[in-house]
Amino acid sequence: MAAIGTLNPGSSGVAPLPEGVRDSAGAEPETGSAQSATPTLVESVKVSLSGAAIEKSAGAGGDNRDIESSGLPEDVQQLLKMIRKFRQQIAEKNARINAVMADRTLSNEERTARIAALKGAIAALNNGLITANLSLAKVVNQSGLTPEQNMKTASLLTKD
Repeated sequence: MAAIGTLNPGSSGVAPLPEGVRDSAGAEPETGSAQSATPTLVESVKVSLSGAAIEKSAGAGGDNRDIESSGLPEDVQQLLKMIRKFRQQIAEKNARINAVMADRTLSNEERTARIAALKGAIAALNNGLITANLSLAKVVNQSGLTPEQNMKTASLLTKD
């Protein structure tokens, strides 16, 4: 049985401690230490957004609004979102391959190494995509969706 949606250290969404927070031995400080109780002043930057930028940023977070408002079961929604994310990441890696191929400042060896690394990442993403698609098919077959829900799932699956 394959695990879907598992977290690894790179995808947990939790930032590691900054290097300055570790002591000289490389260990993380205890939570009760005086060092962590001292507030740190941080410089800030004020940003003003235009109306167009505000509209664009509001739309950026809504990539999955159609899935969330579909009325489909939660597990189907999560798998559809995961499939969309895999497709997006694969497209990004392909774009990076094209950029590396076009970069004439790289040596042939460096270009080949970077492309090989990106192709390896794409292979891993493709495996995840296949697993997510198989899981979606299994969930759809077992959940007894209505014909309308099946059509909605299929249309959301084909939409990028």
